[in-house]
Amino acid sequence: MDALLNSPVMEMLSDPVLYIGLGNGLLLTLEVAAISIVLSSLFGTVIGAMRYSGFPVVSHIAATYIEVIRNLPQILLILVSYFVLGLPGKWAAVIGLTIYTTAIIAEVIRGGLNSVPVGQWEAARSQGFSFLQSMWYIVLPPAVVKMIPPIVSQFVTVIKDSSFAMVIGAGELMFKGQILAGKYWRPSQIITIYVIISLTYFAINFAISTVARRLQKKLSAGRGSIGN
Repeated sequence: MDALLNSPVMEMLSDPVLYIGLGNGLLLTLEVAAISIVLSSLFGTVIGAMRYSGFPVVSHIAATYIEVIRNLPQILLILVSYFVLGLPGKWAAVIGLTIYTTAIIAEVIRGGLNSVPVGQWEAARSQGFSFLQSMWYIVLPPAVVKMIPPIVSQFVTVIKDSSFAMVIGAGELMFKGQILAGKYWRPSQIITIYVIISLTYFAINFAISTVARRLQKKLSAGRGSIGN
């Protein structure tokens, strides 16, 4: 028992520095992810609607953005934001993640809108609704239900991909873990640090996925089966 209590791992786990370091890293990870998710949701909805609109010039601009950005490495966008635009690490990560995630969300939005029967558009227009009114009141409500799983999946990806910010020295969770691994240099301590980080990512993303599934079931009430 004494050997266990005096082991390097227990020594590390009893040190407040470990929790302060990981806690600060987690706060920055959540901040970067939250800002990126909000911004990419807004921009992605606009670009997805542009892509879906059918107006040639508008649709072509949106399609070009989506195709170009989707085929670039996400980490490249973060590096460009940091080294070319000269942004601080935190904001370089936010901009890079937002640019990439916007393209993914836009495609999800377009796919969701395409899943709505044309008859609903025709019914809305026959009642005198404009394009924006038809989109907001008639088309989006049923489309949103189908968009929730892929959008939440992308949000989970954003949280995980925020770890790319470590390459530009932003003090997010993985970066803090790397610093702590230098302080607690024994293999058993390093393994424990990364196990804690892995469990933290899992807990956050599992909670988000669980809430999303419940929300989808609630919104899908009366709309038929949505699967498991």
